[in-house]
Amino acid sequence: MTRGYSLEQDLKLLINNPKYSDIEILCEDEKKLYGCRAILAARSEVFDKLLYNGMKESYEKTISFPTINSSGMEIILEYIYKGSIKEESLTKDNIIEAYYAADYIQLPDLQDFILKTIKNTENYSPELLSKAVDTTPLSEENILLNLLVKEVATIPLYNIEFGRLSITALEYLLSCTHEKECLFATPEYEVFRYSAILAAKQVSNSAFKALMKRLPTLKRIKYLDDEVPVNITDHQKIAKELEHLVKFIDFRRIKGQVLVDIIEPLKIVPNDVILNIYRSNTKITNSNLNDIRGVSTMSICKLNEIVWDESACGSKLIIEDNGKVVYYAQKNECVSHQSIRAKIALENKGIYEWDVIIEKDSLWSWVGVCASEDFNLETWAGYQPTGWVIGSSGYCYNSGNWVKNYCPKFGDGARITVHLDMNKRTCSFTVNGKKYPEISEWNNLPSKLYPVVSLRHPGRFRIEPYQEIKKVNINRRESRFWKNLRRR
Repeated sequence: MTRGYSLEQDLKLLINNPKYSDIEILCEDEKKLYGCRAILAARSEVFDKLLYNGMKESYEKTISFPTINSSGMEIILEYIYKGSIKEESLTKDNIIEAYYAADYIQLPDLQDFILKTIKNTENYSPELLSKAVDTTPLSEENILLNLLVKEVATIPLYNIEFGRLSITALEYLLSCTHEKECLFATPEYEVFRYSAILAAKQVSNSAFKALMKRLPTLKRIKYLDDEVPVNITDHQKIAKELEHLVKFIDFRRIKGQVLVDIIEPLKIVPNDVILNIYRSNTKITNSNLNDIRGVSTMSICKLNEIVWDESACGSKLIIEDNGKVVYYAQKNECVSHQSIRAKIALENKGIYEWDVIIEKDSLWSWVGVCASEDFNLETWAGYQPTGWVIGSSGYCYNSGNWVKNYCPKFGDGARITVHLDMNKRTCSFTVNGKKYPEISEWNNLPSKLYPVVSLRHPGRFRIEPYQEIKKVNINRRESRFWKNLRRR
């Protein structure tokens, strides 16, 4: 491309280019990168103080960062020169280093972007937590660690393959969620199972395989009598590896029969722990403890039947297919948007989820929630104080105020999942299978809300219960795994 047409492309030529640089940046891994003093100083006060302080750094050609890896520094240089970075530039191999490099160089906007990206990386959040606990001091004030704990806590541990989450990261996860009111997806027996098998993996491959056979998932416990008992020869070594995790496992949440028939015979939990559990269970015969710590993600309220409300519908909108589909009757494309809400009112505690399929886009389609107070069905929800919607432009709107670039644009065939957390009064969306973070600007939503959409000609929207396609596939993989294991 000819220079002079794109500032971003021209500045990109300067990044880590010895030809246009007057300083070398030596990183923790001894790799050298290249930069321009003036640009670095203009974009960062930290660089300004380092490079123009009148000390030796002001005159030397090399500046050292013994705590910053080159992979993190490369992200810093890209951001400094271009003013932004692309989400795909951040990977599981550099995103942790990039965050702490941005913290050191004092680039808060870059840190915020990295945190937002991490919220969208459920696929490798266990690996990120494992890396983070090994590279930074553990602290309750660490924003990155808190975010990663929150993300991993909402993934059932039995869906995390062994090897993705380190035993140190598991210990930190359990310590942060132990006896805390936070969302958590894994029943306590599965917490023990995962911890014990991971501990066995540290001992030997044979110990790992033996415990895999001796500790079935909750779904497989009823078939335990069909299994041939397997001797655990390294139970003392496993117990040693497990002892740091045991104190963060609440055995009171595990059924007594499972404790007696499955856990105690393994001899990997200290006798005094088992005895205290039995004593506790004897005293509290009517325990109110759930089998999942914190606030279970199973508190998600399944909307098994959800339809549009004919009594809460714009005058030019038509409902069909037993209330599941709404479309705009007016063929004049100049007519403005109208709104319709679903029949069901969402209130009280819980997390509500539902899908809206854009069967036909309507030159900006809008999906979200609304309150009943002062809501005008004859116009667009995003313009109103009691409407909160995401648009096919990728922007989010409420009361005419927008959140830019929340997600990529979408159109015909798009599936939008709305995640409404009435515990925290927040909302987030999944667009075509990719989940995006809660919209911080929409804090403290009303206590009673309705699913809502806004459309115009030729818009046609379908509403239906949230379909957890991904979980179905995971369960199928787990079923195949156990079949293969029995064959061995």
